[in-house]
Amino acid sequence: MHTQTSPHEQAGRPASRIEKMVVFRLAGRAFGIDVDRVREIRGWQPTTELPQSADHMLGVINLRGAIVPVFDLQARLGFGRNAIGLASVVVVADFGDRMIGILADAVSDIVDILPGELLPPPADCCDAALLHGLIARDNEIIGLLDLVAIGGAEGSPA
Repeated sequence: MHTQTSPHEQAGRPASRIEKMVVFRLAGRAFGIDVDRVREIRGWQPTTELPQSADHMLGVINLRGAIVPVFDLQARLGFGRNAIGLASVVVVADFGDRMIGILADAVSDIVDILPGELLPPPADCCDAALLHGLIARDNEIIGLLDLVAIGGAEGSPA
């Protein structure tokens, strides 16, 4: 008997059990991350810049005694620097015992991922390691980000 494989298994990655995602906006594009990774969503607050940081690292914030690096994910993904506005938010996500903040234009929704809805990105179109997959919703494509891949082995976006 043949069992159907998920896009992750087809791409050589283990099947994901992501069932819900937080959807946010970056330069008019929709991206999402696993809701289980999100610890909180905060309004923008200024960061403390650190010397010799990567261009996409905005600095750090103090989150109830924890120092959390905040990254411009839009710049990290190659879409240019994010202009901080009134609706800008920081999505705080965790990587086990570490947290990071991700600057986003706004959080728009929390959505369910239906069985079979998560599709692999087209071959040779982008760095597929950064995406768990793509979801077509209404007239929009949502890229489900793999923050571990974006963050590298150490868990902080490089």
